Amino acid sequence: MKNVFVIPIFIFTMGCMTSSHSSSITNINISQSPTNSKTLVWADEFDQPDGSPPDHTKWNYSIGGSGWGNSELECYTNSIENSYIRNGMLIIEAKKDRYMGCDYTSARLNSLVKGSWKYCRIEIRAKLPSTQGIWPAIWMLPTNITHYGNWPVSGEIDIMELVGKEPGSVYGTLHFGNPHTQISTHYDLPADSTFADGFHIFTLDWQPTQISWYVDGNLYQTANQWFTSMEDSPFPAPFDVDFYLLLNVAVGGNWPGRPDSTSVFPQRMYIDYVRIYQEK
Repeated sequence: MKNVFVIPIFIFTMGCMTSSHSSSITNINISQSPTNSKTLVWADEFDQPDGSPPDHTKWNYSIGGSGWGNSELECYTNSIENSYIRNGMLIIEAKKDRYMGCDYTSARLNSLVKGSWKYCRIEIRAKLPSTQGIWPAIWMLPTNITHYGNWPVSGEIDIMELVGKEPGSVYGTLHFGNPHTQISTHYDLPADSTFADGFHIFTLDWQPTQISWYVDGNLYQTANQWFTSMEDSPFPAPFDVDFYLLLNVAVGGNWPGRPDSTSVFPQRMYIDYVRIYQEK
């Protein structure tokens, strides 16, 4: 394919496994946001009363403090202290709080069984946390995690990731294949601006043979080649099955590193809305 190159890269996933031997395929083409030719099929506007938990008809909790395959330091809980509604927004709050053997608590929500999609546009308006050691993410995994094999062969779509030491940059990434390969690049705000300063719209446009990432309508990455393994299912597998959505704020981990003496807690990710569109 044109404008494609393969290099080693060391970005660790929020999913089930990581690999220090992954490669990256990057294909960047800057343009504007896709036109709205799709119908709204699923949304959460977070309009419940202040202090409410996330809508249980749309979100599940992932719970635990096992490191999540990335040496993370938080324990994810279903506590109202870590995920709640305020002023028409979902807030995921990471706290410095000793709990179940962890030094931090936070929340990780997912829409498994309650919402999953294939070939869609996802728009999420959010304001992100920013301090050393923080790792917010908006991402997707397949509903049937072993349809094509275990991670990473099954695929992972990272709509947005931020590491606290780079507060003005967000990353969009695909994980797939055997050997583990990833397509990844970042979107940078102007100098001295951070994603904690205000809200931004993160958009994923997922088509059968192309996946594109936008921030505030600006395209910063397009992926149009991937694979499952060297011999298995043909393109566009594994990104041809239903995926569900995950929202979380991790603390620590192989990529962002540990909090240090400059880190400030609590940290909050504010999500104004989540909207899913599909073809009419």
